[in-house]
Amino acid sequence: MSGSAKSHACKIEISVQEADFDLGALSNQWTDGDVENGAQVMFVGRVREFAQANQQSMTLEHYPGMTEKALRETADIAAERWRINKALIIHRIGELQPADQIVLVMVLSGHREDAFNAAWFIMDHLKTTAPFWKKESADGEGHWVDAKESDDNALTKWDNGSDS
Repeated sequence: MSGSAKSHACKIEISVQEADFDLGALSNQWTDGDVENGAQVMFVGRVREFAQANQQSMTLEHYPGMTEKALRETADIAAERWRINKALIIHRIGELQPADQIVLVMVLSGHREDAFNAAWFIMDHLKTTAPFWKKESADGEGHWVDAKESDDNALTKWDNGSDS
């Protein structure tokens, strides 16, 4: 963890939206003229082929206002723990198909260690603390997906003070 991150200003943007995002355009937008940040880490989560056969879609629902607040709090914590200058979180909602983009976490920092750790931390928190409800559908029937133990375990390492 960078020791001086707590007093550092960080630009944070959060979006929960149905529309897809253009990774290249966002990258260009966030780095245009930027000479301060030597590291840019981007994570794009995509809907993967589902565990159950014949699965056709995934629908994400959220509670407007609460979700954005939770995402912002996660980004704020990351900005306190690591020296990052910019953080962007976009999470899609609605019905998505396999291979669709579902989430983007982009972090810019002067150094790669801070950028990688902050992005990883944000993703681990999104998987466990962000208020999204996920429903997988197959053959005309749907079922709500429970949180995974592996996601909870991933979060534990950050809560136990590990920064890498």
